[in-house]
Amino acid sequence: MRIVLDTNVFLSGVFFGGVPGRVLQAWRDRQLDLVLSVPIFNEYQRAGERLAVRFSDIDIGRLILLLAASCEFVDPPPLPEQLCSDPDDDKFIACALAAHCSLIVSGDRALLRQSGYGGITVLRPREFVTLHLEA
Repeated sequence: MRIVLDTNVFLSGVFFGGVPGRVLQAWRDRQLDLVLSVPIFNEYQRAGERLAVRFSDIDIGRLILLLAASCEFVDPPPLPEQLCSDPDDDKFIACALAAHCSLIVSGDRALLRQSGYGGITVLRPREFVTLHLEA
């Protein structure tokens, strides 16, 4: 199974665990593959480095290197129009479309409202875990 993971879910999983941590654990255990674009990867890195200042026990650099080496990267073309109320969220939809990936995991309302666009389902982390990891 291939998924696109919103930055907030990724960082919540890395720094706080919980349900987003279960999604990352499934990736680590090779139950799923993460699909990224360079803009998503860069956002993970920038936001992760900012959080790492407050949580010095987390080695975000090592995880970023692991992502770079083990994730599928796509180069999505621009979307024909802005879809999300926050244009910064469109990169997740563009990535999923370019990868022919039908699933985005996000708690972001702007992305959740776009569920169904282009055949992409956007699920909250809890819904994803329930439907795909616990089934």
